[in-house]
Amino acid sequence: MTIQTRPDYPIVVHSHLGWDWVWQRPQQFLSRLSRKHRILFVEQHPLFTDKTDEAPRNIIRQLSDYPNITVLQMQFPKDGGDAAWMEEQRRQLLRKALRGPLAGKFDKPVQWFYDPMAVATFGNFLDEIAVVYDCMDELSKFKFADPELVQRERLLLSMADVVFTGGRKMYESKIRYNDNCHFYGCGVDVDHYSKARSRHTALPEDIANLEGPVLGYFGVVDERMDYELIERLADANPNWHIVIVGPTAKVDPNDLPQRENIHWMGGRDYAQLPAYTKGFDVCMMPFALNESTEYINPTKALEYMAGGKPIVSTAVPDVVSNFSQVVKIAASQDEFITLCEAILARPDQVAIERGLKMAQANTWDAIVAKLEGHINDVLKSQAEAARVASGQLSASVA
Repeated sequence: MTIQTRPDYPIVVHSHLGWDWVWQRPQQFLSRLSRKHRILFVEQHPLFTDKTDEAPRNIIRQLSDYPNITVLQMQFPKDGGDAAWMEEQRRQLLRKALRGPLAGKFDKPVQWFYDPMAVATFGNFLDEIAVVYDCMDELSKFKFADPELVQRERLLLSMADVVFTGGRKMYESKIRYNDNCHFYGCGVDVDHYSKARSRHTALPEDIANLEGPVLGYFGVVDERMDYELIERLADANPNWHIVIVGPTAKVDPNDLPQRENIHWMGGRDYAQLPAYTKGFDVCMMPFALNESTEYINPTKALEYMAGGKPIVSTAVPDVVSNFSQVVKIAASQDEFITLCEAILARPDQVAIERGLKMAQANTWDAIVAKLEGHINDVLKSQAEAARVASGQLSASVA
C-alpha cells in the first residue's frame, strides 16, 4: 500500500444504498467530506436492462449540489452471468471509469466501505492509501441478507485501517475484530430540522387539514417497524392520525395495516421533513424488537429533538442507552399508547429542552471532523512506519 499524507486525498465509497435513496448517514458524512475531498460514490445495487445483448456499462453523473461528488452506477443485462461474473464485471467497469472519464481524479484513494459484500471485489484493488469501514447497520440481521455477508464483513474488519460504527452495541461487536474501532452514532443537521420550530415553515398540504392529534414517523418503512403497534395506535383513539412518511423496502405495501386514521404518505424529499415534523404532535419510533433492530441507533431521534418535539419509542437497546433522558421509552405496546396519551395531555417541556441541547451537541459537522482526525492518524502512522523501515534498510545496507 502506497503511503501518503496529503490532506485532500480522494475517497472511493462502496455503498449498498443509492445516493438518491433516503438521505441519511452516508449522505450526511460524504456531503461534508466533499468540501475537501473528491468523492466517487459507487452504488453496489446494479441497474438492469431488459436488453440481453447489451454489454455492462457505467452510468456516471456529477451532483450539482455537491460538485466534488461523482455517482457511479453500473448497468447489467437482466439475464447476465452468475455472482462471480458480476464481480469481475464490476472490477472491469470501475477500472474502465478510472482510466477513462475519471482518469487522474481518484488515484491512491481512501476506500470507504458501507457494503461489506464489496470488499472481495474491490479490496486492495485501487492502490488505496487506507481502508475505512463505516458500519451503520448490522446488515446480516436484515431481511434477505446475503449468506456470505458475515464472512465478508470479517474480511473487511481484518483489512480496515479504521472502523466507525453507528451504534454502541455494534461498536462492542466490531471491536473484537478491529481494535481501531470508534463509536460515532447519530448526528443531526440542527439548522435544517430547527425549521420545524419556525413560524415561517408551512405545514405540508397533505397533513395541514387533519383534525386531531398527529402521531408521526419519518424513515424507511421496512421489517424494523412494529405494524401491530401502528394498528393498535390507530384503534386506541379514532381522533388520532397516524402519519407515516417514508418509502417502503422489503415489505409489501398491500400488507400494511389500513385504517381511516392511518396515513401512509410514501417517500418525501429530505427538504420536506422539517415541515412534516412541525405537524407532528408526537414523534414516534415504533420499532419492532427483533434481530433487525438489535443494533440500530435511529438517526431520526436527534432530528426529532432538533425540531423541538416530544418523542416516544419502543425499547430499542441503543435508544434506551443513548436517549432515555429525552425519549419516553415504552416497554410494551400498551405503554406506548399510554405514553402518547400522556404527552398529548401534557408535553414534557423539560425533556424537550434536554433534546434541543443534545441535538446542538451532536452535529454532523462535529462528527465528520473527528472521522477525518482518525483517518489522518492512520496516514501519519503509516508514514512514520515507512520512515522507520526506510531508516532501518539504509542502516543495514551501510
